[in-house]
Amino acid sequence: MIIPVFNGGEAIEATLVSVVNQSETDFEVWLVNDGSTDDTLERLTRWQRSDARIQVIHQPNGGVARARNVGAAHARGELIAFLDADDLWAPDKLEAHAAFHQTHSGADISYARIAFLHPDDHCLDAAQTHSTIPAGALALEQALGENPVCTTSNLVVTRAFWNTCGGFREGMQHAEDQEWIARAVAGGARASGLERVLVGYRLSIDGLSADLPAMYAGWQQLSREYAESFDVAGARALYCRYLARRALRAGGSSAQALHFALEGLKSSPGAFLKDRRRGALTVMGALVSPVLPRAARMRLFA
Repeated sequence: MIIPVFNGGEAIEATLVSVVNQSETDFEVWLVNDGSTDDTLERLTRWQRSDARIQVIHQPNGGVARARNVGAAHARGELIAFLDADDLWAPDKLEAHAAFHQTHSGADISYARIAFLHPDDHCLDAAQTHSTIPAGALALEQALGENPVCTTSNLVVTRAFWNTCGGFREGMQHAEDQEWIARAVAGGARASGLERVLVGYRLSIDGLSADLPAMYAGWQQLSREYAESFDVAGARALYCRYLARRALRAGGSSAQALHFALEGLKSSPGAFLKDRRRGALTVMGALVSPVLPRAARMRLFA
C-alpha cells in the first residue's frame, strides 16, 4: 500500500494503527515523506523500526500525485492500495479487496463504501453518514459526477492495470485522484464497488481537500477534457451537490454550502434532485446552516 505524508502530525498515528491491525497480514507499506517540515519523518522512522513491512521513502516536496507515483514504483504486490495520511481503514479492508479480486479476475479497480468521520472520531462505527455504491461497473459520468470512489484511500488497483494506465497526473493539487479514475474508466477499466464500509474518511476544515473552490476549479478543468463524452450539466449538478454536503460535513462556511447547492440546482435540477432524499436534505441543510454553530453543523451532517 502507498501512503503519501506531508506534515502528518498525530493523524498519521491512528492511520498506521488501522494499517498494522489488518486481518490480512501479507502486505507491504510504502510511506512517502513528501518533504515534511514537522516531526513526520521521525514518526515514520519509528514505525519502520517497529514493523518490517513498513518502508519509508524521504523526498523533497513534490506534491501528492508525485508522492503516490514514487510509492507505487516501489510496490511489489499484485494489488496496489492507496491510503491518505489522515484516513482510516476497517480491519478487514485488505482481506475484502483481495478476496474480491480473486473471485472477479476481470476487475481492474475496486473500491468500497466510506464512513464520513468527524475529525475527533477514531472508529468507523462513529459515522452517521456513509457513501453509496452504484450497481454494476463504474461509468465515466459517475466518476465525473459525485464520484462514489470519493477518496484515494478507497482505491485498490491491479498492478497490471496500473502499469497500463499510468500514474497520477503530477502537478495537480486538486482532483488528481478523480482525473486518474476518469482516465482509467474512459480507457476501458472495469471498476467495481464492494457493498461494505471499509474506509473512514476524516473530514477537516484544513488541508487541500478543504479548499472547495479550488476543488471545483480543478473539476471544471477536468470536465472540459471529457465534455463530448458525458452530460456535463448533470455531472456538474452532482459534483456541486457533493461539494455542498462536503461544506456542511467539514464545517466549511454556510455561504459556500448554499453557493454550491444553488450552483448545482441551476446546472441541472433534475440531476440534483434525482436522489430526492439526498438532494432535498442538501438544500435544507444549506439553508439552515447559517443559524447553526460550526461544531453543530459538523456533528449534524458528518
